[in-house]
Amino acid sequence: MNVLQDRGRVLTAKPAGAPPFVVFTGGKGGVGKTLLAVNTALELARRRRRVLLVDLDLGLADVDVVLRLSAQRTIEDALAGRASLAECVVRGPAGIAVLAGSSGTPGMARLTDAERARFFAQLFELARDYDVVVADSAAGIGPDVLDVCLAADHVFVVTTPDPTALTDAYGLIKALHTRSEADGREMPTPELVVNQSKSLEEAEFTAAKLRSVCERFLARSPRSAGWMPSSLAVSRSAATQRPFALDADSGLPWSCLARLATRLERLCLGSVADAQPQGVVSHGR
Repeated sequence: MNVLQDRGRVLTAKPAGAPPFVVFTGGKGGVGKTLLAVNTALELARRRRRVLLVDLDLGLADVDVVLRLSAQRTIEDALAGRASLAECVVRGPAGIAVLAGSSGTPGMARLTDAERARFFAQLFELARDYDVVVADSAAGIGPDVLDVCLAADHVFVVTTPDPTALTDAYGLIKALHTRSEADGREMPTPELVVNQSKSLEEAEFTAAKLRSVCERFLARSPRSAGWMPSSLAVSRSAATQRPFALDADSGLPWSCLARLATRLERLCLGSVADAQPQGVVSHGR
């Protein structure tokens, strides 16, 4: 694990040789980042990728709930020394491996920099047995979210067309931009996923609006990675705890998910070590 030091603070850094690390995040809670992370991981597993799905919303984790899994051990047990991280892995549908977090444990949402770095050292060591790590982060702009995103190879910021979600998505991208400059670390510009959209046109308009603000104030141009429709099938999927990725005949939602998974596969095909930051506007950053 390459652990960086900056002004006495321990920073998380992904080691060379570790598989691609992809994070789904969002400034505002309730935008559907967990649902997208879970279904994307399942779609990649259906494509015969070895996927490790990690719930990094450490204080209010619910990936295991979405998948209807019963985890006997969680990341909390690993951090407390009661089990190794490998012993906390649970097998889910389509063969995915899942690391569940805990819910309602305040201390898990307030890890120190050193604790967070030690956890990621263990995670990236475990990840060597997989093709890709897909993580669901907490919402907001806390240090846990920012550190996770800055350690990632690719970050997908999930938003909806709702103005408050859009504002919070920009706030998150701005916080990541500011944190990367303070740490002296280059950050690949996050990509956007517009969820709960009435149409492709609305999703494109939403993404373009956010992109314009980021270009103006941050000199960053976040690309659109995809969109998901506002759909009864998706809502039913969440309510029944059966991810729609498991049903290839679920119409438009599954088609949009397939495109998102294909986008992720293309991003992860090249050498992570040689990858260049994307979406940076030439006149600024």
